[in-house]
Amino acid sequence: MTKAIRFHRTGDADVLQIDDVVVNPPAAGEVQIEVKALGLNRAEIMYRTGQYVIDPVFPAQLGYEAAGIVRAVGGGVSDFAVGDVVSVIPAFSFADYGMYAEVVNAPVHAVVKHPTNLSFEEAAASWMMFVTAYGALVEYGNLQAGQTVLIPAASSSVGLAAIQVANMLGAIPVALTRTSAKRQALLDAGAKYVIATQEQDLVAEVAKITAGKGARIAFDPVGGPEAAKLLKSLSNEGLFFQYGALDERDIPVPVMEILGKHLTLRGYELFEITTHPERLANAKAFVSKGLAEGKLKPVIDKVFPFSEISDAHRHMESNVQIGKIVVSVN
Repeated sequence: MTKAIRFHRTGDADVLQIDDVVVNPPAAGEVQIEVKALGLNRAEIMYRTGQYVIDPVFPAQLGYEAAGIVRAVGGGVSDFAVGDVVSVIPAFSFADYGMYAEVVNAPVHAVVKHPTNLSFEEAAASWMMFVTAYGALVEYGNLQAGQTVLIPAASSSVGLAAIQVANMLGAIPVALTRTSAKRQALLDAGAKYVIATQEQDLVAEVAKITAGKGARIAFDPVGGPEAAKLLKSLSNEGLFFQYGALDERDIPVPVMEILGKHLTLRGYELFEITTHPERLANAKAFVSKGLAEGKLKPVIDKVFPFSEISDAHRHMESNVQIGKIVVSVN
């Protein structure tokens, strides 16, 4: 038996409970992991509240990100051995796997050996956010040194990861935040510029930063009416990636900007990378190199104990965090 966090109905964070469950030996193509730390993300909030792309089947498991030690491997697994220190990347459905437990089975394609310079908490905080940023900025965006990238919701874990990825490439990360309250924290996190969108004219500030050329990429998890300003701030042949919908209202599309600048607007999600073997291999290599060299380093907002998972979820829903929320398991 092992302890797992599950929910038996949708609702607020109080529906999460610790259950005793049986963990089967790993099947073919699976790795069994003794979990040491978990990373939280908003998909788990959406799943718990019944607002995700799939409906939960009760009792429902959840959890995309984990780090720990390999306890056993299933048939056909040759790249991992008992005792390996590993992380789990979101590359599966909650209907099939959930990482919120002391011991879990994970599909081998979602498992990666993380660099030894990382703690378990750092490893659990790394892969989702850095792979997400890598996919848009590198795999699809081909961001180059000297180009400017606009990063709304920059204090989120993915926003901070995007800042670091841009710096690793020699690009210019411009952090966007609603007020000046997080300005210094974002500068300390590596942003070259910070724009407080409720206090400053976004389009004018971007024009000033880029000498009128505009930004190469906007990497936006927000959406809604304010996205029009991002589009107006892009350069010729600029790229707009929408990877979330914190504001569920539609985006007003400035047609003349699209025509005049030949802009590309694209929906993007992490699973485009993690469910494609070649792209996932590229992402693993890029992120592993960055982590090992210290050019990529997760920013952890707060660590909660396993028994306080409900408090960890509430903290995420408060939107006050800067960086990744992590749960320590063992």
